[in-house]
Amino acid sequence: MNLVKISDYEYENFTQLIFDEIGITLNEHKKSLMESRFYKRIMHYNLDSFDAYYKICLDDTKEKNEMLNLITTNETYFFREQDHFDFLKDYLFNYTGATKVQIWSAASSVGAEAYSISMLCDSILPANMWEVLGSDINSHVIKKARMRLYPLSWSQKIPPELKSKYCLKGKGKYEGEFLINRVLAKNVRFQTNNLLESNTELGNFNIVFLRNVLLYFNDETRKQVIGNILQNMKIGSFLIISQTENLNGLDISELEQVHPSIFKVIEK
Repeated sequence: MNLVKISDYEYENFTQLIFDEIGITLNEHKKSLMESRFYKRIMHYNLDSFDAYYKICLDDTKEKNEMLNLITTNETYFFREQDHFDFLKDYLFNYTGATKVQIWSAASSVGAEAYSISMLCDSILPANMWEVLGSDINSHVIKKARMRLYPLSWSQKIPPELKSKYCLKGKGKYEGEFLINRVLAKNVRFQTNNLLESNTELGNFNIVFLRNVLLYFNDETRKQVIGNILQNMKIGSFLIISQTENLNGLDISELEQVHPSIFKVIEK
């Protein structure tokens, strides 16, 4: 079979489907990315066009979810954007509340962010005083997060005292990998979740990490996502976005900016 190329028409069909399902906007520069990520599925079904694969996705919910998983796979690593973890450390050290600290790693990918958060929580608070939720629309990365197994190179930015306490270096067939200590897993849960939907049952969080997510959405969808997340936050809680993102032009009165990428909920 000759190498199948995606046409402009086929690309537009997929980008519209992806937007309708999960709100992600893909520009024309993502065409080659889509082509490479979907090619194995084209080969799997022995198809001669991306349009044929598009029709399968329309008719088969399982395959449509597989397609969405392929397009939403992103790179991640531990203790990304250290300023945010310095803020979290100060918050935890100064926490005097009677109830447990609940933190949501929205769009958590394979779990590096959620476990980075949990390392700090466990090192500062009693085990019964913290809980972390990691969520992602991609079911494949959620499965990986629950395994707690990562390439050893990903541990480079983990502070040494936390690395020695919570990271178990692999041996034998796990050479070159490390495992997150199961003591953290007791307080961390992972589940699939669509940020375009209201999910009040997830909990009421002190801090929400929503990093490297908003850049995929247009302004209307960004405001919808923030609105949904605010339903899971209380007055005085904090929303953390990536240092490369902003909420400019969204006119969200419930939030007050306290840092270039950190916002406090001031009203509900």
